[in-house]
Amino acid sequence: MATLATLQRQIAGCTHCERLVAHCQRVAHEKVKRYRDQEYWGKPVPSFGDPQARVLIIGLAPAAHGGNRTGRIFTGDRSGDWLYGALYDAGFANQPTSVHKDDGLVLHDCYVTAAVHCAPPDNKPTPEEFVSCRPYLLQELTLLRRVCVVIALGQIAFAAYLHARRELHHPVPSPLPRFGHGATVALGDVTLIGSYHPSQQNTFTGRLTREMFATVFQKASSLLSPGK
Repeated sequence: MATLATLQRQIAGCTHCERLVAHCQRVAHEKVKRYRDQEYWGKPVPSFGDPQARVLIIGLAPAAHGGNRTGRIFTGDRSGDWLYGALYDAGFANQPTSVHKDDGLVLHDCYVTAAVHCAPPDNKPTPEEFVSCRPYLLQELTLLRRVCVVIALGQIAFAAYLHARRELHHPVPSPLPRFGHGATVALGDVTLIGSYHPSQQNTFTGRLTREMFATVFQKASSLLSPGK
């Protein structure tokens, strides 16, 4: 079993999914006008955070001009602004902003990963791409031994975590719990919390407000025992 550090190097060097590799590289070459003067990361984006974390956050996949540009998950886009701002307010981050992988951001008691580590076309990985990337999540769940709270950002991440638990032969309810914002599921060793993803589709429409989002991390903090 790899360490978390070596696992992240493996993720960054992964070439298993030809469609995703080609897309990441194409986006990095073509860029967008506002980032034309920047060098893009253009490959799988590693996970990020505290190896001793008790809180694990799972997203869908990096954004084409966010993590695929900056080299750090949920960094350099508006979803990341919401996530790391909320983590800072809840005491899990040393700063509220996340603009690049070398900006000094440090997470405390928290680790951020994704169901898929490459930016997918139209933000839609294929079922085969989820399967190809799942071993990385399985290894992280095995290596992050202190995790007792999992926050799933979106229905797909919620399902991905439950699927991973089942593959690891950890207890999973039947029927499977339903996703919803703020939905809390006790899984014995772990409490799973569902949250709407802080995508612009949700934040611009008001489906997800900052108050709603903050409540999720406040709940996570309250579940940590004997306290942070």
